[in-house]
Amino acid sequence: MRVGRATAAEVAKLAGVSQPTVSRVFMPGSKVSADKQQRVREAAHKLGYRPNTLARSLNTGRSRTIGIVLAYLKNPFYTEALEKLSAEFHEHGYHIMTFFASNLTDEVDGVVEDLLAHQVDGIILASVSVSSELTKRLQDHGIPLVLFNRGQENPDLASVTAANFEGGRLAARFLLAGGHTRIAHIAGWQKSLNGRERQAGFLAEMAARRMEPFHVVDCEYSRVIARKATLDLFQKGFGPDAIFVGNDHMAFAVLETLKHELGLDVPHEVSVVGYDDVAMAAWKTFDLTTLRQPANRMAEATVRMLLSMIDDSEPSPGRIEIESQLIVRGSTRNPAGWQRDP
Repeated sequence: MRVGRATAAEVAKLAGVSQPTVSRVFMPGSKVSADKQQRVREAAHKLGYRPNTLARSLNTGRSRTIGIVLAYLKNPFYTEALEKLSAEFHEHGYHIMTFFASNLTDEVDGVVEDLLAHQVDGIILASVSVSSELTKRLQDHGIPLVLFNRGQENPDLASVTAANFEGGRLAARFLLAGGHTRIAHIAGWQKSLNGRERQAGFLAEMAARRMEPFHVVDCEYSRVIARKATLDLFQKGFGPDAIFVGNDHMAFAVLETLKHELGLDVPHEVSVVGYDDVAMAAWKTFDLTTLRQPANRMAEATVRMLLSMIDDSEPSPGRIEIESQLIVRGSTRNPAGWQRDP
């Protein structure tokens, strides 16, 4: 029975290679012949060898760690996105550390200080409010930073989002094409650029068609607030005939309130459109028509952007917007030419 940890020297001896070759095999991006790679990995497996990532980070000045800051995981979009980001970084030889902070600037600042103390190679900020002062401080520290599904007014700051303005326009265009005339918008948090842009796109399309929204209310991406707002819309008995909701997380609450508390028929009395297309949106319980945020493509773009900044010390590449696709399901009365997605 073996006692103690296998060493790189022991692996090198068993594989018939030099110790530096063993190190290169476990160093992402290093070039080692296929034959030597196989021999080293077989020897490592036989001996139970695990590379010392701490020692490697001391030698290279890289921790091979990415810090991801989230405010919450209540919205299932972020659960799915976190899984995709983790898989993408793993493919490139990085692992992630996840930190949680509420949308309070002081708390976000404190978490970022913790990330800096862990000497992460880069930071992704997702589902958190981001102050200009915070991002400036990170840039002053020289820490590569990408905003994921969050933006700032500064167009030079690296960020990856859906094309939210166009998504809002598309939601309004679709509902108007279905003959709806009383369209409400239960909006996402107006302190977030995503929420503002989705609302702005919706209002721009309504104005272009010379239509006024039935009502617009900021529900802060909260299910509780969205439920109350839905009840308020029908308080006087004459409510909207369609609701565009700022994300799926709120849209599920809207659907439950319409069906089970107000006894309304969706979609014959009220159509509902969400935004995100999380996995639950396709469940028969919800069958939600929604704008799909392409989480896979967003994760790939985010990883590519951040690693480029880390490896090449390039300046921020600016903002990437990825088009959202309308996924038509059973929560809307669908106009001619707009077919239900399989």
